Amino acid sequence: MHILILGGTTEARELAAALADRTGPRVTGATAGRVAQLRVTSSLAGRVAQPRLPEGDVRVGGFGGAAGLAAWLRDEAVDAVIDATHPFAGTISRNAAEAAAEVHVPLLALRRPSWVPVPGDRWHPVGSLDAAAALLPTLGSRIFLTTGRQGLAAFAVLDGLFFLARSVDAPEPPLPRQTEVLLDRGPFTLDGERAVLREHRIDVLVTKDSGGAATAPKLTAARELGLPVVVVRRPEPPVGVPTVPNVPSALGWLAQL
Repeated sequence: MHILILGGTTEARELAAALADRTGPRVTGATAGRVAQLRVTSSLAGRVAQPRLPEGDVRVGGFGGAAGLAAWLRDEAVDAVIDATHPFAGTISRNAAEAAAEVHVPLLALRRPSWVPVPGDRWHPVGSLDAAAALLPTLGSRIFLTTGRQGLAAFAVLDGLFFLARSVDAPEPPLPRQTEVLLDRGPFTLDGERAVLREHRIDVLVTKDSGGAATAPKLTAARELGLPVVVVRRPEPPVGVPTVPNVPSALGWLAQL
């Protein structure tokens, strides 16, 4: 059985590691002598210079749209696809849904649950980075951008605001005129996030609703300081694709195939 994991997230690496113990030949019936084999391929988009590689086979780079992915599924005799990409990787998720439907391969989406506000949070949900940029001048003047290195052009038109932009790799221009880049990779600690907010005198946090625990401490730190948080909502997932919230549920789905 050949499983394709569309990865790049913590959950994708955990899933690949969980399946690694099941790869290779193993006897499934003492008398029948049947042998089962599991092949796992993880696909990374290649947008990070030094990604954390999962266990098993890894391919890096795009497929060439939905048609290219469908051709790859056929050529590599893929039996199941698990879309464990970032919640905001909308293009590959749509391509996966279209390709899997064309090739008649089962598809599952593995998505960590969204963050949920708690008492004391001052969240401002918006639908896009452009909407977040339009809202910022009414909220503060020293902005902590934790939306990744892509899409910062939405904030480049804002003068008079200071931006601390955190990303794994250096962002490409255009950037806001007053921008300081902080290169770092999660998971982050609560003490570390408190220090960043205080050291840079941040008064507004901007984030995408990525979910998960790795980058959640910034929300707690902002709540403690009473800071407004602009939260970009997730794009809608492809219609008709079953979704699970964690790796054990994904393994259960695979076991039923």
